[in-house]
Amino acid sequence: MASAGQWVAGARPRTLPAALAPVLVGTGAAALVQSAHPGRALLAAVVALALQVGVNYSNDYSDGVRGTDADRVGPLRLTASGVAPPRQVLRAALLSFAVAAVAGVALVALSGAWWLLVVGALAVVAAWTYTGGPRPYGYAGLGEVFVFLFFGLVATLGTTYTQTGATGAASWAGAVAVGSLACAILVANNLRDVPTDAVAGKRTLAVRLGAARTRVLYAALLVVPYLLLAVPALARPRAPLVLVTLLTAPLAVAAARTVLRGAAGRELVGVLGATGRLELLYALLLGLALALTPLL
Repeated sequence: MASAGQWVAGARPRTLPAALAPVLVGTGAAALVQSAHPGRALLAAVVALALQVGVNYSNDYSDGVRGTDADRVGPLRLTASGVAPPRQVLRAALLSFAVAAVAGVALVALSGAWWLLVVGALAVVAAWTYTGGPRPYGYAGLGEVFVFLFFGLVATLGTTYTQTGATGAASWAGAVAVGSLACAILVANNLRDVPTDAVAGKRTLAVRLGAARTRVLYAALLVVPYLLLAVPALARPRAPLVLVTLLTAPLAVAAARTVLRGAAGRELVGVLGATGRLELLYALLLGLALALTPLL
């Protein structure tokens, strides 16, 4: 029987900033047009966090029963390590998806955007088929596409839309920014696992590109969010506060330098955590800057 601490470790806390970041930016974009709703933002956060935990548990289950995690470096895997039976890990994943679904229905009901139920259903299906099902797309190098789409565009724009009934340039720019940082988290994770994934037949994007080009991709993904600060909707005269987000640049430089100089194995576990903290801090500062802009 797995302990509470092991279940928490299996939920992979280092990846959770990827769930909160789009909600922070999306709510900031809503506040920019003075239409923020704290209750709806909280529901959006529950949806995002529950979906992320569900993805992590479902990956644990699917990779564990496939044998992909039999020999790897990184956080505890409940199924592969044997500390929890596969059926319990699967149950945890399904419970997480159920929590996301309930919160999502409540959010849609409050906003009146019932068509978003279809988007939510697609998000759950994509979360499961990342490593589950007969043809998991995560094994074909498409994981970054899912992360960018659902933990970047959909989560950020959806958060803004459920509060304002529309999206704007600030929301779109923020969505691309947090999507890029979320992808960087996955790239760092997959870079660490290149040796074992290649042997197990898991053809992630990192395996397909090779370690050298994956390191360059990681660094490029960290550059994108700072370039997007130049978007007119963010850098307009009334919104100079967005430039406070540049305070996170040293963290991005440090992480990129570590990866580009050849970090591997357990050193990349630290990079994974650092990238998550970078995304969360970037989103927090950008969201606050957008929210405070109307007060200037």
